[in-house]
Amino acid sequence: MTAETADATADIQVGQLKVIEKRWTKPLVKAGWTALPNVILDKQKTLGLKPIDICILMQIAKHWWQAESAPFPAVETVASAIGVTPRSVQRRITQMEKAKLIERKERYYARGGQKSNAYTFNGLIERCTPFAEEAAAERERRKNSDRARVRRKQPLTIVK
Repeated sequence: MTAETADATADIQVGQLKVIEKRWTKPLVKAGWTALPNVILDKQKTLGLKPIDICILMQIAKHWWQAESAPFPAVETVASAIGVTPRSVQRRITQMEKAKLIERKERYYARGGQKSNAYTFNGLIERCTPFAEEAAAERERRKNSDRARVRRKQPLTIVK
């Protein structure tokens, strides 16, 4: 990435943060925020996700800081944040794994003993991509339709 590209990317990110701050206020955004694609929320039922699953996914995503590093919040941390037992979180993660929406990767200390698991969303991303592409195509279709409607409403200019 060139310095110009990095600067342009930083400008876009700052602009996006300002939009988020307008919605949620600066103090809330400054405390941290999490991005989750709308298609996951829109297709929750189709994906077989229960409301608790969405809460768990949001809690895991909250810890996903770098695209190349899988998040690894402790089950107890997730459970405490959403007000359920760690066993409930474990059961739902197992169900999401069986549905191939998330993947759990065990992590261990060098001297033995298990660390918190890391999680990847590759299956969820793969399952949501067709829905996202459909939504983007529909949005583009509506945008083009709106443009055509505006052009039809403009007065005709007769050129002599």
